[in-house]
Amino acid sequence: MNRWEGLDEFVAVAECGQFSAAAERLGLSSSQVSRQIARLEERLQTRLFYRSTRRVALTEAGQTFLQHCQRLQDAREEALRAVGDLGGEPKGLLRMTCAVAYGERFIVPLVTDFMSRHPQLRVDIELSNRTLDLLHEGLDLAIRLGRLQDSRLVATRLAPRQMYLCAAPDYLQRYGRPHSLSELGRHNCLVGSSEVWNFQLDGRESAQRVQGNWRCNSGQAVLDAALRGLGLCQLPDYYVLEHLRSGALVSLLESHQPPNTAVWALYPQQRHLSPKVRQLVDFLKQGLAQRREYRAQPPATATGGTSALHDASHQQS
Repeated sequence: MNRWEGLDEFVAVAECGQFSAAAERLGLSSSQVSRQIARLEERLQTRLFYRSTRRVALTEAGQTFLQHCQRLQDAREEALRAVGDLGGEPKGLLRMTCAVAYGERFIVPLVTDFMSRHPQLRVDIELSNRTLDLLHEGLDLAIRLGRLQDSRLVATRLAPRQMYLCAAPDYLQRYGRPHSLSELGRHNCLVGSSEVWNFQLDGRESAQRVQGNWRCNSGQAVLDAALRGLGLCQLPDYYVLEHLRSGALVSLLESHQPPNTAVWALYPQQRHLSPKVRQLVDFLKQGLAQRREYRAQPPATATGGTSALHDASHQQS
């Protein structure tokens, strides 16, 4: 005998409170439902319902059994959806967020390309440098940079992200090149969104508070100021690699280069991702891997070259 027989009928009766209503929900006759419940109780050797002429009520054993059966039903439906959605076409509305500069330069073009391949999909992208709450804002996906802190979210690593300390040759000719972290205090540091810069010291991450006469919360603005020779900057690879290759910027203190962070796709914890989120995340990962910024390395310097881009630790930055 199939040990699953009667479970759907049991749940339907428990939720409807009547055999007739349960039979109507399942498209069966009341007698069929009644027989299945009787056989189930016989197999379990316990009574699941108190029966009356009008309604039925769960026994204590029935209440316990119902919780397990409902979870089994949910798991069964989840399994069926997971298999059915493997090749599902992304469709409907997908709401996502990303930092402004990175989103404009990398994410939005890829999302636009993805939408051209899936015309049934609609996308609402909010570019913001604020860390939006996905659950509160009703967002399906967030692209975040750096290290992660929110344990309520599931994270998928999309691409490496390396930070570089650098300056223009003109600045270094005028003020000299720093050879240790202790010398940073003698230099004008172009401060972006944080006045704390991260480095590596004796195998550990070291946070250094910096200061200078210029500050702006735009990475592009920090880059422009550095190219003009105003001071030192610490920026991610996608801002500075082309300028390091051309010689417009010089990489500094390579031995203290901080551990890699990363670009992450975050989404709320759930057992089964919808096709639109899962396929977009895969598409972004492939698209970012193909970009020149993530394949090319800056030229080696006299002090020993550069670090490879690899996995990172988790925290929002």
